Amino acid sequence: MKTSRLMGTAALLAITAFGAQSAFAWQAGDIYVRGGYEKSDSSSSNAADYGEKMDVNDDGGFAYGLGYLFHDNIGVELNGSQTTKHELGNLGGFERTPINLMVNYYPLGGHAARVNPYVGAGVNYTTFDVDNGFDASIDDSWGLAAQAGVDLSVTENVLVGAWARYADVDADMKIDGNNAGDLDLDPVSVGAGVTYRF
Repeated sequence: MKTSRLMGTAALLAITAFGAQSAFAWQAGDIYVRGGYEKSDSSSSNAADYGEKMDVNDDGGFAYGLGYLFHDNIGVELNGSQTTKHELGNLGGFERTPINLMVNYYPLGGHAARVNPYVGAGVNYTTFDVDNGFDASIDDSWGLAAQAGVDLSVTENVLVGAWARYADVDADMKIDGNNAGDLDLDPVSVGAGVTYRF
């Protein structure tokens, strides 16, 4: 009698433990929102008519994401960051607002794992706005984007994580009404934040 009760209790505990672990797995139907901070490192910009590379300073700010998994291993995510400000050498400043639409792959999706890495690829759209006093115009940019990250489950719904993103940002630029070549930024952003899963 005691043996059967012990075996039943052990089985119940095992099922409960497995169920608790499974709750941490990414799975089809999950919806999540993400917020955090990221730092963006941009390459120098080529200004052809000025005959030189011009340094573009780095900047950081709030980053966000909204995603949905339509398969245990595959999901879509819309992410970006707040408008960041850059200085183009000593010519003037401009602001950049990026938005990315990504398809993510979760290799451990559907498995009972507290740590879940992912990689993603998609498209980046970036808009620009130049500062007052800087006689320039910068076209919007479309380009490829990629990301890699990892999430750590703290509870069933709350996760903490880190990521790195790359975007191909290449926009036509005019300064003082003259063609100044391409504003070639290709920013690499590194960030960390908190995710809430529904």
